[in-house]
Amino acid sequence: MEDYQNDLDMFQSALEIESPWFVSHRELDRQAGQLHVYLNFKRGAEFSCRHCSESGKVHDIVNENRTWRHLDFWQYQTVLHARLPRIYCRHCDKITTVKVSWARNHTSFSWLFEAHVMALMTEMPVAAVARKVGEHDTRLWRIFHYYVERAMKEMDMTGVKRIALDETSSRRGHEYVTLFVDMDTKRVLLATEGKGSTGLLTFREFLIQQGIDPNQIEEACCDMSAAFITGIKEHFPAARITFDKFHVMKLVNEAVDEVRREEQKEVVELKKTRYVWLKNESNLTKGQKQTMLKLKDMNLQTGKAYRLKLALQDMWTYPTIYADLYFKQWTQWAVRSQVEPMAAVARSLQRYADGILRWFQSKMTNGLLEGINSLVQAAKRKARGYRSTRNFIAMIYATANKFKIKVEPH
Repeated sequence: MEDYQNDLDMFQSALEIESPWFVSHRELDRQAGQLHVYLNFKRGAEFSCRHCSESGKVHDIVNENRTWRHLDFWQYQTVLHARLPRIYCRHCDKITTVKVSWARNHTSFSWLFEAHVMALMTEMPVAAVARKVGEHDTRLWRIFHYYVERAMKEMDMTGVKRIALDETSSRRGHEYVTLFVDMDTKRVLLATEGKGSTGLLTFREFLIQQGIDPNQIEEACCDMSAAFITGIKEHFPAARITFDKFHVMKLVNEAVDEVRREEQKEVVELKKTRYVWLKNESNLTKGQKQTMLKLKDMNLQTGKAYRLKLALQDMWTYPTIYADLYFKQWTQWAVRSQVEPMAAVARSLQRYADGILRWFQSKMTNGLLEGINSLVQAAKRKARGYRSTRNFIAMIYATANKFKIKVEPH
């Protein structure tokens, strides 16, 4: 345990203020709940040039009291005060303001305060963090953007070859953010406003800015959106498209439910059985299994649609060499089934056969994006009142990429 001659020595040590700086005095404003700590530098001190690190003597002092919010001491908000010296650097041949060790340039927060805020913002809603630390959330977002953008710039993207893309709503209505994920590193490379082919053009330009040839992208996984397909073919002509198998099964499930909804007008037993037909049998509850057994014996159109669904679901378990034949036979069966919603979805899937069957080579799905989307929803809650899509995107990067952001001189 260190022994201090006075409380100024204690503040000097606790604040980790390095020579030639020292704590000159402090003032406690109980009414405002603030502790003001004033810093000064020793007479004859030399400082390093912020551009070249050459040492120089003080030329003059900026006639302005700079302040930095620091971590709280006890129950008091702590504010550091200092007037910054300027030095003449012979190497650079110019006069420059010195860089302080306790904060980054052009900010009014200390490193330790920013580290505290970043830890809170990745765990709590931003509005709650603002209340906790007693700062406006706009100022906190500036901190957040700085460190997230720095982490994104440091991310190595040079090896990206396989991407998955999907849209998520940024707020109520029809405002969307398109996510581009590296399937191998499982990181969000880019989140951009807008949807469809516009987002793909933005992603292409982003890669070029990173020094990456868009023709490096060999595989792309997406849903069967016409805009996505057009955008990939136009902007990433070297990429082979895999249509997400979960999206394929979603379309089939929607057709099954359409059959059920139409048939329940005549068969009242089908009412309130939606999830019986949408779930896999292994996931049914005991009561749902009993309902399924009873309905199976009724020779229903819904039952026929359900069997078609299970058959297509089985396709993904077959060896690659049988996939093409299996898919052709399934679509023919569905078209001849006289269950029109299933026939319609089969005809639609036939048009996308190459991308659907590409899964057997690429093994790519948007399952990773579904997991990221759950993190995105968490980001929405954390960014409650985020006011801008830019804030939302920054929270996506920090949350989905699980950045371990280091707040320190850089």
